[in-house]
Amino acid sequence: MKNNPNAPAVFNPDDFLIVPAKTFEELQIGEIFRAPSRTLTNAHSAAFQTVSCDNHPVHYDEVWAKKHGHKAPVIHGLQVLAFTAPGATMFPHVIGEVFIAFTELSCKFLKEVNAGDTLYAALEIISLTPQGNTGIVETAATIHNQNGDLVLSGTHKYLLKTKSNA
Repeated sequence: MKNNPNAPAVFNPDDFLIVPAKTFEELQIGEIFRAPSRTLTNAHSAAFQTVSCDNHPVHYDEVWAKKHGHKAPVIHGLQVLAFTAPGATMFPHVIGEVFIAFTELSCKFLKEVNAGDTLYAALEIISLTPQGNTGIVETAATIHNQNGDLVLSGTHKYLLKTKSNA
């Protein structure tokens, strides 16, 4: 195998980026970070039920769920919310080393999600608030299903270093 003449003389893992990292100051309102679509199965729901210890029959008992007005067992709301995790998108790669903390989230569950539904999650930057050595990035978090229905809407806030703190 031939050596690449453009490769650095010494490999540095810190230079092995998926995308070029941006500073807080380089982020822009309106930037969107999408997650890959995911089709949920009964196995996903059962795995989340095991981890969360949420054993309400609405999540696994088809007869109970239908008796109470649902078309099928309902995927756990927190499991749906998890699809808005920043790490499910390119966002953490884009902000690189300036990330300090995920500080806040809110959401509304707008429609039920069932096994077989495909979810499309996205984070859109809606505000950038500098605070001296740090800055707050606020994103709108949305999830649509395969029918185009908005099933979850909310916001996330992240604390990032600014150039003066990097």
